[in-house]
Amino acid sequence: MTTTRWTSSFLDAIAAERGAAANTLAAYQRDLDHFSDWLGDQGHDFSSAQRTDVEGYMIYCDTQGLSKATRARRLSAVKQLYRFAFEEGLRQDNPAVQISGPGRDKRLPKTLSTDEVDRLLIAASAHGRSLADRLRNTCLMQVLYATGMRVTELVSLPISAARGDPKMLLVRGKGGKERMVPLSAPARMALVEWVVARDKHDDLAQTKGKPASTFLFPSRGKSGHLTRHAFYMLIKEFAVDAGVSPASVTPHTLRHAFATHLLANGADLRSIQTLLGHADVATTEIYTHVLEERLKELVLQHHPMADD
Repeated sequence: MTTTRWTSSFLDAIAAERGAAANTLAAYQRDLDHFSDWLGDQGHDFSSAQRTDVEGYMIYCDTQGLSKATRARRLSAVKQLYRFAFEEGLRQDNPAVQISGPGRDKRLPKTLSTDEVDRLLIAASAHGRSLADRLRNTCLMQVLYATGMRVTELVSLPISAARGDPKMLLVRGKGGKERMVPLSAPARMALVEWVVARDKHDDLAQTKGKPASTFLFPSRGKSGHLTRHAFYMLIKEFAVDAGVSPASVTPHTLRHAFATHLLANGADLRSIQTLLGHADVATTEIYTHVLEERLKELVLQHHPMADD
């Protein structure tokens, strides 16, 4: 079997068994293509590579200055490929099974203060050429901050999820897993107002022979809904309008702010894990470090003995 067939068979398998998203599959493809190209330069391919080759590849990645996280991700892709190959009988051994990864650097996620979030929400409500644009922008930001959704989950929400002034939204997350997320009062109000404006626009489009959209945030693009990139650019514009550094504002920092602010106000990790859609609570525990850093700063700034 050729290297290309190995990769395509592996990707087909994880797509079917895990419901892996297109972005996940694309990441695996890039990492395995990189490994394949390196093996080719050494005169090998997936079928002939040995443990020393996999170790040599990891050393090569290190010499290229790649971060621990990138090297760990690439090794994970290689290990999963060879586990698949062994289970499918493509190889009689697994050359990557005993290789340990480089580990990961613990990096605190960037977040935003409540004041910065408030300014972003105000900026979104005033940003747009038309009332419909402003209502959509308000809804996007209010729902994102109220739920902590991933950006892909937000922009691809079906309109059916927003019908009937819901108090909670049904979200389809990674691997097709569904979860319920509650809406704040401002988010519910923004959702109701946007749905009315959106439906008027949809009705007008249908009178011109265009089909009704099934998405909450429709667009004329190929996907049929607002893209991640388009929203990424929008949120940078909101940051400029709000006087917040655009470098510190992305859809994902709003997700981090949602989790951090909940934790700071007494929510427990298990609840936050459920709301974020994390499969493992260990992923959620990073937010405790954010809170610990803020508590240290608070003590240093305000404790009467801090200067002693």
